Amino acid sequence: MKSLNYCIFLFLTFFVGTQGLLAQIPQVPLEMEFADLTLRIHPQAQREIQLDVDALYRNPNYFKLKQERASLYLPLVEREFKNQGVPLALKFLVIQESGLVPDAISTSNAVGFWQFKQGTAEEVGLRVDSQIDERKSITASSRGAALYLKKHQGVLNNWMTALVSYQMGLGGAKAYFGTQYSGKKVVEIDRNTHWYFKKFLAHKVAYEAPIGKLTSSTSRLIEVQIQGPTSMAQLAKQYGVSEQHLLDFNKWAIQGKIPSGTFTLFYIKEGMGPVLQQSTPQASPNLASTTPIASSSTPSYKRADSFPRISGNTTKSSQPNQIQVNELEGVQASETASTSKFSEEIGMKERKFVKVNDMESQEQVVQGAYYYTQKKRPSAAIDTHIVEPGETLWTISQKYGIRLSSLKSKNKIRRDADLKPGMVLNLIEPRRRGEDIPMVTLTDPDPEPSNSFVSTPVLEKPVSEPVVVEDKSSSLPTYHTVSTGETLFSISKKYGLTVEQLKSQNGIGSQNLITVGQKLRILKP
Repeated sequence: MKSLNYCIFLFLTFFVGTQGLLAQIPQVPLEMEFADLTLRIHPQAQREIQLDVDALYRNPNYFKLKQERASLYLPLVEREFKNQGVPLALKFLVIQESGLVPDAISTSNAVGFWQFKQGTAEEVGLRVDSQIDERKSITASSRGAALYLKKHQGVLNNWMTALVSYQMGLGGAKAYFGTQYSGKKVVEIDRNTHWYFKKFLAHKVAYEAPIGKLTSSTSRLIEVQIQGPTSMAQLAKQYGVSEQHLLDFNKWAIQGKIPSGTFTLFYIKEGMGPVLQQSTPQASPNLASTTPIASSSTPSYKRADSFPRISGNTTKSSQPNQIQVNELEGVQASETASTSKFSEEIGMKERKFVKVNDMESQEQVVQGAYYYTQKKRPSAAIDTHIVEPGETLWTISQKYGIRLSSLKSKNKIRRDADLKPGMVLNLIEPRRRGEDIPMVTLTDPDPEPSNSFVSTPVLEKPVSEPVVVEDKSSSLPTYHTVSTGETLFSISKKYGLTVEQLKSQNGIGSQNLITVGQKLRILKP
């Protein structure tokens, strides 16, 4: 009886805490200040932004996790912005870009807190090479972001358009906005306002009030100057923390090795602090993976190329209890195998494995693909998904960690044959009975194929083939997912390309860096 009462107490405690957080959802005002601007928000835009704010609060645990990250990192972002003369209000953009995940990587190879591609990072003075990647340093990358925004503000003469230029590039912003906002101090926010800025306002409203509140730790991030060469093991002894702790908070040091020179080291002084899990970003400067889909009636829909979000110890992704897939326990298949063999290798009963992943006994798991070892959720972390060519209900459910039955139920759709490219599927709210599924026109999110990927490649439901998605149309690219041990040379040879052709098609720099799980675009000559 006591045990039952205690369980009821725990449930009520969690329920009340969750409801308390949801009850504190801030409301979007009709007028607000941003940088040196006064924003007058029209009711329709207010409702649109409020929906995004509500969505950010919908998963209390995930919101609290990002809030804890913000409490750790934003003071350092503020300092760097203040030093560069950039309004502090722009700091919330880093949450929108990466969720404050140091080693977040987008499908277009944008990396780090502020989602810089290598060329852009080097333009703002960040070091990116085989030893150091300053895109994963909160201070260095924030300094770079401040310089980037400040430079664009100098041309556009408006902090709203400068912020949007972070997503579409300076040239894109100039072409999109012209001079209509140059020097303007009062801006009307309506349904035609660029989606990226309205998304930013949602993050600002959502995180501005609760920063520093309701977090599970009062620990703060400490930064110290260190002199290399040295190792994380040596520094761990010096600062009284574990080596893994330093590795988690200093992703900028490639493989945890620190070369000659002076660098900034980060660690939590008291305790381990909140767990900062990794995920994949939503957008990047110049080349955003969340490019809008062309549609006259639904301009706010966009591709969600940041899923699945992989976090944890990705160097051991094929081992159980090492990574999270969409914040659920998961594992990456190191080779193609049957479900019985694979589940045995990861120490999981086959019956449970196939049930968790909505598969059938003796299906094939595919080399390089991610699978769940924890039950998927009834809803995803974002509202909608736009169906891409070749996708199935199963691949979509795996992409977001949503149960296949829930996906079908929410959209009143049961068969893959009923899926059509451009369909907008609901991932959180169930569709009303009789409600038509919206359709949008798919467009290439990146007009420069030499610098990024067209969109996230899609896996068919596993059979016995490796992770290569191929469109038989001669005008469309093939995609290859990098597996353990593969090199640019071996991949280029497989598809009859030169290494330089493969690098050019995927915007790979002189360092020849590719990572396991990366999707490479293959355009045969």
